[in-house]
Amino acid sequence: MTPPLLSNRIALLPKAELHLHLEGSIQPATVCLLTARHGLVMTEQEVRQRYACANFPEFIQAFKWVTSFLREPEDYALIARDLAEHLLTQRVVYTEVTLSIGVMLLRKQRPEANFEALLRATEPFQSRGLRFQWVFDAARQFGADRAMEVVECAKRCDSKAIVAFSIGGDELSVQTREFRPVYNRAAQVGLHRLMHAGEVGGPEKIREAIELLGAERIGHGIAAINDPELMDLLAERNIPLEICPTSNMKTAALARQLRCQEARIEDHPLPKFLRHGIPIVLSTDDPAMFQTTLHEEYVNAARMGLREHELTQIVAMGFECAFMPAGERRGA
Repeated sequence: MTPPLLSNRIALLPKAELHLHLEGSIQPATVCLLTARHGLVMTEQEVRQRYACANFPEFIQAFKWVTSFLREPEDYALIARDLAEHLLTQRVVYTEVTLSIGVMLLRKQRPEANFEALLRATEPFQSRGLRFQWVFDAARQFGADRAMEVVECAKRCDSKAIVAFSIGGDELSVQTREFRPVYNRAAQVGLHRLMHAGEVGGPEKIREAIELLGAERIGHGIAAINDPELMDLLAERNIPLEICPTSNMKTAALARQLRCQEARIEDHPLPKFLRHGIPIVLSTDDPAMFQTTLHEEYVNAARMGLREHELTQIVAMGFECAFMPAGERRGA
């Protein structure tokens, strides 16, 4: 019998997940509940077909589609409870969940009301050993003014549970420098700074996020494999990369960065980053849309050739790289 790729010891360790989009976590059955609430009957298979993507633009379209059914605070509460139950099955005890505040504002919703519903929905899970914190996210393609609205929304919410500001979306759209005032304001109001960079864009997008915006963690960042000096910089400054292997496969981002027609999970640069001294956070990104789990991402890391002690190191890094006071961090 072939031994499992992932040992029980690694599988059972308490974990943190730091790169996780709430709206990308909606399981097909829950999507069906949401669509029915809003007058559209769908099957789970139809949802899976809508989730399927072959590249990053198709993923963005699927994300826009599923978020169109999030219309009321109760909708957000429903998906947050479902996510919490799922995370408990994955041995997650701490998570920083990204919220698409920019999308809420675009759709003329009240993010403050949605966020209040999320706090109420997730608070009971603290007694079950799962702590939620939140990242307010803007869509890059919406521009700097809209991103600034997201920062101001975080300030109005005035919650210690909001730990960071991030920009995701199409990194090939608006120039990085346009967001300098936004990130300066985020720092001024006490938010940590994140940026999706080097997913489908080149290594220069990562460097700009660090040098121009003061990004403290980089979402994805796999383009760094094409710039040895940038890898040195990430290691020297101890800037973590939030690595989401299945996502990189499903959006064809990995194939793009490796300049090949079709990449394999074994081709992922995660081991090279880790062995270069770059902090790594292993995450699922949009787990329902990409049909993955945190357990499966650790299996993927093992499939890449990471050894037991390296997997243990990555589990520990999830806590070390979290935006919480050092005294509260729970290592593996």
